[in-house]
Amino acid sequence: MSLKILLVDDDPQSLDSTRRSLVLSGNYEVICASSGEAALEQLQRGSPDLVVTDVRMPGMSGMEFVERYQKQGRDIPFVVMTAFGQVQDAVWAMKMGAVDFLLKPFRRQALLEAVEQVKARLGKMALPDSSFAGSSKAILELKVLIEQVAKTDASVLILGESGTGKERVAKLIHEWSVRNAKPFVAVNCAAIPENLMESELFGYERGAFSGANAAKAGLIEAADQGTLLLDEIGDMPLSLQPKLLRVLEEQKIRRLGATQERPVNVRVLAATHQNLSQQVKEGKFRQDLFYRLDVMTLTIPPLRDRSEDIPELTQFFLAKFSREYRKRISGIDTEAQAILMNHSWPGNVRELSNVLERAIVLNQNGMIQKADLPPHLVAPDPSEKPAPGVSVEIPLGMSLKEIEDLMIQKALSATKGDRAQAAKLLGVNERTIYRRISKNKEE
Repeated sequence: MSLKILLVDDDPQSLDSTRRSLVLSGNYEVICASSGEAALEQLQRGSPDLVVTDVRMPGMSGMEFVERYQKQGRDIPFVVMTAFGQVQDAVWAMKMGAVDFLLKPFRRQALLEAVEQVKARLGKMALPDSSFAGSSKAILELKVLIEQVAKTDASVLILGESGTGKERVAKLIHEWSVRNAKPFVAVNCAAIPENLMESELFGYERGAFSGANAAKAGLIEAADQGTLLLDEIGDMPLSLQPKLLRVLEEQKIRRLGATQERPVNVRVLAATHQNLSQQVKEGKFRQDLFYRLDVMTLTIPPLRDRSEDIPELTQFFLAKFSREYRKRISGIDTEAQAILMNHSWPGNVRELSNVLERAIVLNQNGMIQKADLPPHLVAPDPSEKPAPGVSVEIPLGMSLKEIEDLMIQKALSATKGDRAQAAKLLGVNERTIYRRISKNKEE
C-alpha cells in the first residue's frame, strides 16, 4: 500500500533533494511538479494523498495553487515549505489548514513527521517507523521484501534477534495486505503455559474440561479473515504442531471437545530468534511444519550490522519521546552520538529506544549529552566479570527432564540466582527457565 505525494517546487535542486528523501525513507510514490500550473495539471490525472508545496514560485504561487484546488472541492492535506519564513505565510498556512509549515533548509525528519501525520489520518501504512528508519542496504532490501510478500497470501517466517522488530515486520505485512481491514492477532507462544496453549489457540466447547462453562473461540478463530502471528514459534509444544499444520494446509480447526471442524480463513506468520533448522535436526520441531511455514523467510539484521542507521534512528526516537514527554530537545551532541555509534547494541533497536527514552527523561538543557546516557554505555564497569562456566556431572539413568532440571539448577547456582545470566550460560531463552521453574512448583 503506497502513499501518493505530489511535490511542488520551482527550485530543481530542492525538488530533487526532497523527492529523494521521501523515496528513500518510505513506501511513497512521489510525483513532481515545478510550478503551480504543472501541479494543477497533475491533479487532473488523479488526486494524491498529500501535497507538499513551496510557497514562493514564479507564476502561480503555492498559495494560489492550494486555494485553486480547494475551490474545486478537493480535500487534500498539504504541507507548506518556504525559504522566506514570513509571518503572513505562516498565518495563511494555518488558516488554510496546512499539516505543517517547514522553513528551508529543513531537516528530513521534520518532513517525514508531517507525512506520518497524514498517514495516520488516512489509515495508510508508510515507512519509516521505529524499527526501520535508515537507508542502509540491508534495511532498504528488507523494506522491498516486506512490500513484495505483503501482496501475497503466503506464509512467512520472520527471523531475527530479540529487539530487532519481528512483530513490527508482521504488522507491516498485514497492513500492506488485502487483509488490512481484518484482525491482526499476535500470539507469543513462549508466554502461554503449555497446558493452556491448545485451548487458547483452538478454543473449546462447553464442558470440554472442568471449568469450561461456556464455549469460547480461540485466537485462531479471532484472526479469521485476517492475519495470525505466532511469535516465538520455536516454543510451540510438539504435541500441538500437527494441529497447526492442519490449519495451514486445510484452513480448518477443531475446538477442544468438539466433534466437527470449523473452516477458517487466516494468514499465518511465524517469528523466532531460534534456529528452527537445528531444532528440526534435534527433533524439537516438526520438519513438515517448518517447510510449510518457511514459504518465504525474512531476516531482520541486528543493529550492530547496520550501524550507519543509528543517527537516523536516534533522531526518530528523540522526536518521538520529546513529543511524549513534552520536552524541547534540539538534538544530541557529538560525544554522545559517538558513544551510541560505538556500542554493540545486544538489545538491538529496542535497547536504543530505551536508552534514548531515558536520556530524554533525564535531560535538563535541551541537548542530549554523555551525562544523559546510562553508565554501562559511557564506561562499562571493569569489575564486572563474565558469568562462570558450569561443569555438571550427570549420573547414568537420569531422564532428559531430570538432566535439564539439574542443568538449570547448576546454572542458577553459578550465577547466584540470576536467571538472565543462567539463560545465557545454557543458551536458552530466559522465559524457558521461568516456565520450567513454574512447572516444577506446580508439580
